Amino acid sequence: MRTSKEENFIVSETVAILGLGTMGSGMAGNLLKAGFSLTVYNRTATKAKALVDEGTRLASTPAEAVKGASIVIAMLADDAASCEIWTGSNGALEGVKKGAILIESSTVSPAWIAELAQLALAHGAELLDAPVTGSRMQAAAGQLTFLVGGSDRALEAATPVLKAMSKEIVHLGPVGSGAKMKLINNFLCGVQVASLAEGLTWIERSGLDRDKALSILKNGAPGSPLLGAIAERMTSHNYAVNFLLRLMTKDLAYAESEASGCGVHLKTSEAARSLFEAAIAKGFGEEDMASVIEPIRAV
Repeated sequence: MRTSKEENFIVSETVAILGLGTMGSGMAGNLLKAGFSLTVYNRTATKAKALVDEGTRLASTPAEAVKGASIVIAMLADDAASCEIWTGSNGALEGVKKGAILIESSTVSPAWIAELAQLALAHGAELLDAPVTGSRMQAAAGQLTFLVGGSDRALEAATPVLKAMSKEIVHLGPVGSGAKMKLINNFLCGVQVASLAEGLTWIERSGLDRDKALSILKNGAPGSPLLGAIAERMTSHNYAVNFLLRLMTKDLAYAESEASGCGVHLKTSEAARSLFEAAIAKGFGEEDMASVIEPIRAV
C-alpha cells in the first residue's frame, strides 16, 4: 500500500506522541499543524515548550499521555527506551484505551517489536511498527517515509495521522516487517558513511583537489543523496545533529544480530561499526554521524 501526502486536511483524531528528540519534535509539529488534538510526553519536559505554546498538551507520564488517544506514536532511541516508555512505571500500556492503534516508529529490534505486539493485544490495542527513512529536516518538513508492518485494518485507521508527517507510506507486510526493512536501510547507510569517511580522508591526504574529487564521486557511480549530504557536513566540519552518531552505532549492532538469524554475517557492518565506536570513544557520540571522520583524520 502506498499513499501520497495530502495537503490542508483538518481532523479531530486524538493523538499522543512519546518522545520529542531529533525526530519526534518535528513529527509532533506537523500533527499540530494538521489539526490533530495532540498530547506529548518527553522525559525532559522543557523540550516540549514550543509545542505547548502552540496548543499541545504536555503529560507528566506516558500513561497520562495516552489516555483517550486513538493513535499513540513512540519515537525513541532504542529497545531499552521503548520498553521503558511502554512497560515501565506509569508506562503507556497502562493507559491505552481499547481499540487504540499503537505506532512504534523507533528503530528497534524485530524481536522487541514481536514482544510489544503481543503486549498491545493483551491491552486491547493493536501495534504497527512504522520506522521512518529521513532525518531531522525531513521530520520537520513532513517528508518522512514510513516503513510499515501490521494489519491492513490498523494501517487504514492510522493513515490520516501518518500522512500528516510523510511523503510516502509503504506497507511491507505483517508486524515486524518495518523494523526489518529499517535495519537493512540503516546498515547500508552506515557502511556508506564509514566508507566515505575513509575515502575523504584519503582524498585530503593525497594531494588531489578535494572539491573536484568529491564532484566526481557525487556525480559518478558511488553518488547518492546520502553521500552528497554527508560529504558536505564532513568538509565543513558541521556536525549539528541530523542523525546521532551513537544511534547509527546501535542500528548497526541490531542489524548484525537480525541478519545473523537469517544466516548472513554482516562483515562490512562490523568494520563500519568499529569506526563509529572509535568516534564515540573520542567524544563524538552526541554529534551527527558525519563526525565519524574526525578520529580517522586525526590518526
